[in-house]
Amino acid sequence: QVQLVESGGGLVQAGGSLRLSCAASRSIFAIDAMGWYRQALGKQRELVAISTSGGSTRYADSVKGRFTISKDNAKNTVDLRMNSLKPEDTAVYYCNAVAGTFVSWGQGTQVTVSS
Repeated sequence: QVQLVESGGGLVQAGGSLRLSCAASRSIFAIDAMGWYRQALGKQRELVAISTSGGSTRYADSVKGRFTISKDNAKNTVDLRMNSLKPEDTAVYYCNAVAGTFVSWGQGTQVTVSS
């Protein structure tokens, strides 16, 4: 089991930027991947970005070119830099980690983008 703590959410105007951070506790299992999901009110949870231990990254089409995920394998942290934010990016953002057979989720941090 991995404990995840998120930070960095808040209120920002359209076109602005935010950086989300997630820190994972130590685990006896190697962390294979860490990423970010988001869920807007009344909508399905969706993958935003993911980074594997090998350095591969994937992005949702809706954020590609605007968001950047970065993971520090030594520190077990993952950041999401969000640029050119749009009102449709408003959601609760959740950190995710996969370690062996375990899937862990953070508590979530609110991101609100005003028009």
